[in-house]
Amino acid sequence: MSTASTASPAFELEFERPLTALERQIAQLEAQSDTEGYDISAEVRQLRANHTAMLKKIYASISPANVVKVARAPGRPQAIDYIRSFVKDFCELHGDRHFGDDRAIISGFGRVGPHKCMVIATHKGKDTRERIACNFGCAHPEGYRKALLKMKLAEKFNLPIVSFIDTPGAYPGVGAEERGQAEAIAVNLREMSRLRVPIVSVVIGEGGSGGALGIGVADKAAMMQYAWYSVISPEGCAAILWKAADPVSVAKAAEALKLTAQDNLKLGTVDHIIDEPLGGAHRNPATASDKIEKWITTALRDLKRFKVDNLIAKRYQRLRKLGQVGGE
Repeated sequence: MSTASTASPAFELEFERPLTALERQIAQLEAQSDTEGYDISAEVRQLRANHTAMLKKIYASISPANVVKVARAPGRPQAIDYIRSFVKDFCELHGDRHFGDDRAIISGFGRVGPHKCMVIATHKGKDTRERIACNFGCAHPEGYRKALLKMKLAEKFNLPIVSFIDTPGAYPGVGAEERGQAEAIAVNLREMSRLRVPIVSVVIGEGGSGGALGIGVADKAAMMQYAWYSVISPEGCAAILWKAADPVSVAKAAEALKLTAQDNLKLGTVDHIIDEPLGGAHRNPATASDKIEKWITTALRDLKRFKVDNLIAKRYQRLRKLGQVGGE
């Protein structure tokens, strides 16, 4: 394992504390070797081997509640990181032509591999000021109208659409409701279901409720291995069912919601799981980025083989199967 992957993070996940302690020990030994000239390579190798074994053990049996924590980790790559990594010639487009420009939604032309496309993404922000401006990734109705306007533009130029989802949900404020939050999401669901271009979607972190669905109708949908996708957050579910969002009730809610990538694949909500580097995308963003790019490139290549009418028919059949638990 590389030095970067065992560097002590600024933010500690509670269930990773044994790992963090080991990472600090490795860093201290390396610093001591650099300053005092001791040969401690054998000790460091052993500690790295212990670190890798511990990492595999922790993530092999990770609970749904801890998956949610990984998806929310501050160091986890966001959509803008992936756009900067592999979306070439990205040209951002702003505004919904009705109210304003919602910074929680990023949209623009770009190229993924050989495919020219329209990119739509939820954006949480990288620092406190930006997160406040982006409402922590919770879009207003103008964000969803902005996204749909750009999708219609993609349809006009016969370009596929790529969406990156990372949101705890749509913004629940009074102003958003006054401007038609539910209606904006509903219109997006209807219009995306009949767009005459291929659509692929990736849940890269959080996939909360209608906020995620508003840009998530797709011909092919994927989830990162440690992302979550559900009708409600575990905290919201716990508050409704048990009137308290304490750690125990939140863990029970996360288990019951079937929100992990493996659960969503079994339920048919997504079509593919994109494996993450050992310990999550935040430990090796470059590898995570390469895997997402590869999946998107392959998915778009496959979808472009269908005639438009057949593509829409397959999308309709895919949507009709969602939620089916038995029978025809």
